[in-house]
Amino acid sequence: MEKFNYQPSGVCSRLFEFEVEDDKINNLNVIGGCHGNLQGISALLKGMPIYEAIEKLEGIRCHNKPTSCPDQIAKALKAYKKA
Repeated sequence: MEKFNYQPSGVCSRLFEFEVEDDKINNLNVIGGCHGNLQGISALLKGMPIYEAIEKLEGIRCHNKPTSCPDQIAKALKAYKKA
């Protein structure tokens, strides 16, 4: 199992802590942000293939911001895949 962290930008969350195994998300812990919503997103992502999570989350916006926590999660997963 691999662990990696990602510092999002443009959102309330301060840090994403991922655990990945076999190209699937094992766990996502989010520091900061809307706790209940992010707990729900984390639960839904558990066991999901990375490519599927990126597909579902990329481009989601929060209010009038150009990004959101889900969009930043997609960016984090893309960065993980490039590394």
